[in-house]
Amino acid sequence: MDGPHLIYFADPMCSWCYGFSPVIDEIRHAYGRALPIRVVMGGLRPGTDQPMTDEARKSVVGHWNHVHEASGLPFDAAVLDRPGFIYDTDPAARAVVVARREGEELAARYLAGAQRAFYAENRDVTSGEVLADLAEEYGLERQAFLAAWASEEAKQETWRDYAISQNAGVTGFPTLIGGPNDQGVYGVVTRGYAPPEQVLAVLRNWIAGIAA
Repeated sequence: MDGPHLIYFADPMCSWCYGFSPVIDEIRHAYGRALPIRVVMGGLRPGTDQPMTDEARKSVVGHWNHVHEASGLPFDAAVLDRPGFIYDTDPAARAVVVARREGEELAARYLAGAQRAFYAENRDVTSGEVLADLAEEYGLERQAFLAAWASEEAKQETWRDYAISQNAGVTGFPTLIGGPNDQGVYGVVTRGYAPPEQVLAVLRNWIAGIAA
């Protein structure tokens, strides 16, 4: 991207990223296309291949309760009750990457849709069929999406995102950075969840600094 923009390191199966989705909406409402947002998949638990244990489920639901308290967003923990559910974040992240090929705005919308589907609508976004359902909802052709999503190219593209996240020193999600300034430097807007008013205040100061 040319000019000032934001880079949003996130994961569609990261509960705090779901909690942060209204903040992204507020940023888009405030700045629109004047401040583009590039979505990069962070890789929360890619490649997990073991079903969740009862202990893990209780721990995850506890985190979800904290996110609900902070953000007010709805959660339906029944999605974790599916027999043999495997909390592999790679399929949903890969779906966002495939959607991103149609533009950053669609990537952000698809990410938010996948989060809502998983956390609030009891839809299993580790399933290619569910992810294709979402793609159709956002105007993408189902079979073309599924073919792209299943391809080795998409898998490698997604893992490149994870590498970018690691190389950028991102250790938690959500992480939002902004830049470049006139020296070509990027700065952190927030590491982890923060409420909209706090994030927007940081952005206002950053944009004022660029314009000065």
